Amino acid sequence: MLPMMKFGFYNPTRLIFGAGSLAQLEKAVRPYGKKALLVIGGGSVKKSGAFDRAVASLKAAGVSVVEFSGVEPNPPLSTVVRAAELAKKEACDVVIGMGGGSVMDASKVIAASVLYEGHPKDMLVRTGKVPRLPQRALPIITVPTLAATGSEMNNGAVITIDDEGEKLKTFVQADVLYPRVAVVDPELTVTVPKNHTAFGVCDIITHVTEGYFNGIDGTPLQDRFAEGVILTVLEWGPKAVSDGSDLEARTQVQWASIVALNGWVQVGTNYIAPVHMIEHTLSALYDIPHGAGLAVVNLAWMRFAARFRPDRFAKFAQHIFGLAATGKDDLSLAMEGIDRFEEFLRSIGCPTRLSELGIGEITKEMLFGYAEETLKVLRDEEGRLPGRPPLRKEDIVEILRMAM
Repeated sequence: MLPMMKFGFYNPTRLIFGAGSLAQLEKAVRPYGKKALLVIGGGSVKKSGAFDRAVASLKAAGVSVVEFSGVEPNPPLSTVVRAAELAKKEACDVVIGMGGGSVMDASKVIAASVLYEGHPKDMLVRTGKVPRLPQRALPIITVPTLAATGSEMNNGAVITIDDEGEKLKTFVQADVLYPRVAVVDPELTVTVPKNHTAFGVCDIITHVTEGYFNGIDGTPLQDRFAEGVILTVLEWGPKAVSDGSDLEARTQVQWASIVALNGWVQVGTNYIAPVHMIEHTLSALYDIPHGAGLAVVNLAWMRFAARFRPDRFAKFAQHIFGLAATGKDDLSLAMEGIDRFEEFLRSIGCPTRLSELGIGEITKEMLFGYAEETLKVLRDEEGRLPGRPPLRKEDIVEILRMAM
């Protein structure tokens, strides 16, 4: 008997969405605090003027601002700890994450770390250790400046452990990490460069395909949800890449990004994300853009996994790319659909091979090392990375070899 959907759903984040929404930031923050730690990344929000507008709005509402800047891509835990110490020292009572996924993820863990008893490392998922999840956090407000991760409206955060010579990219999920409010203004994304816009498109699609291919059977509504998000991004993503000032395209992609990972698409599917787990190892070691790594790993994983569930991948080929099944077996149709997906990714400027990521020469020993690092984060009772199919170390190596 197939497993049936049985689930609970919870997402308390209030969403303020639409062009010009940044003007409502002060109204979003005011109920939660009077002194905000404003977390940003490398400076693009200052160049665009968004930072100054946000600060002016907050100060006008009587909210003082403590700036923490310089959050890196694939944010290291050491940065999170420094920011939490600053928030404690300044007695901040609310945390605002203004930036891409790295900034928002860091902001969530910063907010939890301020009130956490013990080292924040203990809340992160690692094989062989039961995470001690945070039970409290300062109120979190998210202001995304990139359409990609969907972190603005979910309870997850990806952080890289970087202490004691270790570099392990892992994650935490806890209800206290849900932002109280997400202020989503697509105008803030119009200055995002073409390549990062394209990488964001790939991230959005991968969030959806993880559940579509790895979830349980018997979820027709969620399947259609997933296909709708993918089709929307296939339509509007290239427009946002080719013309960053196209606000309608930016808006549609931004909304798809939120829906792709706020729980609506995944609910009831027993969501797992093996592609993300494998890619996290690469971006932790080489600081490659997460979306670029996903473009490479997802294609290779799909070609590997299609051999185990050809009917599912054939459905993807038919529903997403409109391919006809006449005269083809499921596996042939599946592979044709994956080829079409690769053509799409290439058309918007995404890499599709490891050799395009600037990693350099990769040896067989390095592939086994990547697989071992991946399994340090998550594995089942039999030592495999969960998914459909579950992946042994040798399977992960084969996927990475297929990506070369």
